[in-house]
Amino acid sequence: MTNKTDPAVMQRIAAELARREGYPQRDYSDKHAKAAALIAVEGHPLQTLARENDALEALLARLQETCDEALLAQLSELAIHYAKKGDLLYPLLKVRYGVAGPSDLMWTTDDEIRAELSALTRDDNRGDARQARLDALLRRVENMILQERNVLFPICAVNFTEDEWRGIYRDEADYGVCFGVERAVWDGAAQVSPAPAADGEIVLPGGSLTLRQLTALLNVIPMEITFVDDQNINRFFNEGPKVFKRPQMALGREVFSCHPPKIEPMVRQIVDDFRAGRRDSVPVWMEKDGRPMLVRYMSVRDRDGAYLGTVELVQDMTFAREHFSHAKNG
Repeated sequence: MTNKTDPAVMQRIAAELARREGYPQRDYSDKHAKAAALIAVEGHPLQTLARENDALEALLARLQETCDEALLAQLSELAIHYAKKGDLLYPLLKVRYGVAGPSDLMWTTDDEIRAELSALTRDDNRGDARQARLDALLRRVENMILQERNVLFPICAVNFTEDEWRGIYRDEADYGVCFGVERAVWDGAAQVSPAPAADGEIVLPGGSLTLRQLTALLNVIPMEITFVDDQNINRFFNEGPKVFKRPQMALGREVFSCHPPKIEPMVRQIVDDFRAGRRDSVPVWMEKDGRPMLVRYMSVRDRDGAYLGTVELVQDMTFAREHFSHAKNG
């Protein structure tokens, strides 16, 4: 593998770093040492990304020796690696630190590589033309590894705060395993400082909202939402027209009192199963006034698995029936 990164990329990013105004000024003289120090920390996000690149390099070497279709399919896992860069690194560099080069240049190349890999995977032609395209693709992947190692990772190491790295560590748990590299535990990520919220905002794990925003958000969801707490009490209905009426007077009452005798045993069984952990979701399809309806009951639990209640989601599925009917007839 060559040890040279794209000169055009290097020049553009270097110029960008030099002219940033209105953003935190950083000393990049020891950027490679800072990146190496973070990569050496067990479980640090930069270590995980670097190990994924090490595994990717080994896979590329095997692909250059033999064009095995199984190996090519495994190469598609680079989409996970690229997604983490695109979601967790590029936007933070651009928005918070004014470093747009990786976002503008690398992100576009990532997308091009993924698109070409997908096209080659679907191509059944095993001739010289396909092999030439594959060789060119592998060279671009190699070059991207070097750009990450020599440009992206050092820039991130210089700019990102410890708290930002903790946030990245937390969020990367949502991504799949890439090239067999399991994420190690990072002891330094034990505490993530919550984002500051303005007065009057409701702070949630995923962000903060004003009461007005939260109310409007719940009301715009195209479902009828009912929440029943762990004591079987109706606690919340979203607003708006409903197929299954939910009078405000029913709030604070036991949920079973809101159902006719014929339905009440089914509701009791669902809630009992949720509380006991026997089930977590029950879908019920039905017709209501000629419209197909999906009523979905789901258990609501905290992060420790403790039962908090049951949510009922009612959705009119007429739109789906009409969509697929038009698609079939069209």
